[in-house]
Amino acid sequence: MDKLQTMSNQEITRLEAMQRIKDKRLTQKEAGQMLGISTRQVKRLYQAYRKKGAKGLISARRGKPSNNRLDAGIVQQALDLIKEKYADFGPTLAHEKLAEVHQIQVSRESVRRIMIAEGMWKPKRAKKPPVHQMRERRACFGELVQIDGSDHAWFEERGPRCTLLVYIDDATGELLELWFVPEETFYAYCEASRHHIERYGKPVAYYSDKHGIFRVNQPRPLGTTSGLTQFGRAMQELNIQIVCANTPQAKGRIERANQTLQDRLVKELRLLGISDMEAGNAYLPEFRDDFNRRFAVLPRSSHNAHRPLLASENLDIILSHQKVGTLSKNLTVQANNVIYQVQSDRPDYTLRNAQVTVCENAKGEVTILYKNNPLSFTIYHKPTRQAEIVDTKTLDHQFKSPKPPAPDHPWRTYGHHLNGKPIHETLPNASD
Repeated sequence: MDKLQTMSNQEITRLEAMQRIKDKRLTQKEAGQMLGISTRQVKRLYQAYRKKGAKGLISARRGKPSNNRLDAGIVQQALDLIKEKYADFGPTLAHEKLAEVHQIQVSRESVRRIMIAEGMWKPKRAKKPPVHQMRERRACFGELVQIDGSDHAWFEERGPRCTLLVYIDDATGELLELWFVPEETFYAYCEASRHHIERYGKPVAYYSDKHGIFRVNQPRPLGTTSGLTQFGRAMQELNIQIVCANTPQAKGRIERANQTLQDRLVKELRLLGISDMEAGNAYLPEFRDDFNRRFAVLPRSSHNAHRPLLASENLDIILSHQKVGTLSKNLTVQANNVIYQVQSDRPDYTLRNAQVTVCENAKGEVTILYKNNPLSFTIYHKPTRQAEIVDTKTLDHQFKSPKPPAPDHPWRTYGHHLNGKPIHETLPNASD
């Protein structure tokens, strides 16, 4: 009785080719072209077929372990480290840590298979991607810089929730600035933009969302003539264009970068034990350099579109909150509910009805400019603090829920509470 042979589809195709060669219906050169192998390999296969028949075409390695299989000890060592230190890491990041920190040479796909087998990683089901119009990267470094703020628990339970300001170059995908701030504000973006401009120069344009910091969202803004926000005015003075995206998909590069940062940066901060914004900002340059080394790409053009600051561009003045006012007959001007009295050696009539600019920086320091020259002044009147309008995006940061009373708080003994328990639980039963 003939013995049953198990063959793959490729081996069955080769068997058919060998039979046709034997019957002189196919040349060895034609068989090599049909099978996608060399004529020399066809000759070896035909010799094996003539000696052993169909069995000679079956791989001798079938059913045997691979010569390139991982050592069981290395697999166990990698698994122990992943469970101990990198349990919630993704396979890619866990593979990088095993190679860089522990010098364990295991491929990324091997780490993925190990984590899937242990139930530590669930392979994601591929979704049908939504169709969006593709926008090609800009050609030059500094031609377009995407900016955004990512509110996230960056320090997990070790520290307060805060916002990371992210600046990423569109042409290269290079992180240009990272900066932890309590929330997205005008002064926060001014500080991050100062770091970017002082390090690289002025970009051609910033690409942002439609946050009120970048764009006046009221149809007819009251009390404004230029229609610019404070940040828009500052960028206009620096000759930097602001482009506001209509959808998150339009600035997908920085949105994807935020997702990557919320995974990688959070875990790096955890490994280093960093739990506050000050220590986090000190570490961010090192993380930024490592991120760019891994993910940045070369631009199509070698031209750097960043421009140097001009001698007339004073960032301390430009990146401040400015309000234009008119001096009264008494040389006073009001800004932010404060009345400032200008001091001058010249006669009062020379400055009456003069247009001045009141500039206030993040520290609350005020400068009053007249024709770009500072004026000395004193505070004439400063009212008590009043209620302020809070932006809806920062409402959660401004509003803090009150803590519940302590167990020994006197409130628990008042009215319907007695000794920390509802009064109906302390009263005797009426039937007793």
